[in-house]
Amino acid sequence: MQDIDAIGRLLAEPQTVLITTHQNPDADAMGSSLALAGYLRKKGHRVTVVTPTEYPQNLHWMAGNDSVIAFEEKQRVVVSQLIDEASAIFCLDFSAIDRIKELAPMVRQARAKKVLIDHHLEPESFADLALWSPAAAATAELIFQLITELGDQDLIDVPIAECIYAGLMTDTGSFRHSNTTGNVHRIAGALIDIGIDVSTIHRRIFDNVSLDKFRLLGYVLNEKLKVLPEYRFAYITLTEDELKTYRSKTGDTEGMVNYALAVQGVVMAAILIDRGEEIRISFRSVGDFSVRDLASAHFNGGGHRNAAGGRSKLTLAETEQQVLAVLPQYQSKLLATV
Repeated sequence: MQDIDAIGRLLAEPQTVLITTHQNPDADAMGSSLALAGYLRKKGHRVTVVTPTEYPQNLHWMAGNDSVIAFEEKQRVVVSQLIDEASAIFCLDFSAIDRIKELAPMVRQARAKKVLIDHHLEPESFADLALWSPAAAATAELIFQLITELGDQDLIDVPIAECIYAGLMTDTGSFRHSNTTGNVHRIAGALIDIGIDVSTIHRRIFDNVSLDKFRLLGYVLNEKLKVLPEYRFAYITLTEDELKTYRSKTGDTEGMVNYALAVQGVVMAAILIDRGEEIRISFRSVGDFSVRDLASAHFNGGGHRNAAGGRSKLTLAETEQQVLAVLPQYQSKLLATV
């Protein structure tokens, strides 16, 4: 779905725009949202970015962060009014509307034109217009495409370019994952030519870790990482009490599953986290093994082939047993993955 011309027509006149993204936004979600917001403001639109939850401190450096509204229950009336006043709502980096939590019913019922910009598989049909491509490495790649195909690449200044680069860099694993295409490098090159400092962006995101997060990571690696060589599988479980003990904040568990995947011989990894209302599961894999298929079949989830998520209403212990119970049916594929 590439409704770029229709999106251009929608934006031909000044709009009141609301931009939102998925819960617990990552660098692609925030980078895409703030890059689009910066661009639309340059075009004369009135823009507000609303996230369904708070997001990590290491993303607060992005231009436009100070005006982002992270939804809380006490802000329901204000956010509801913003959604009601919007003439266009841009939904970035999510394919299922329940990924915006309490904002979902408000957005679904809004009179505004809804525009989906996303790279995840099988998007729900809740939007009027879409710029969607699962071939894109990141939603930030699609934001760059939108701006350039609307003839406005000259409006991409350093702050906007930094936001786009942050999304590209993180969703490609610092340009090392298999989704790092030639187009990704061409976009990165264009952003560097605009004048961004790639070293500074990398340091702001990856070398900006709280002491509590480091201590939680140390505990996880020493006490919680389990490896099952017979399935080439490694996983981590975290309870609510453990998160409280280490004063875990939003984003502190982001990327921990990759440490499990980095264990020699492992081709699939998972982290199971008790978030109170449900168990959240993140899966990662290498090669041709699809964690998206596994998450979709067993854990009400989805995502990409090598990076997917799921959820469970069972207890953490019961969810762990459910994960272990499905492994035998995937054992031959896991052992054959290179």
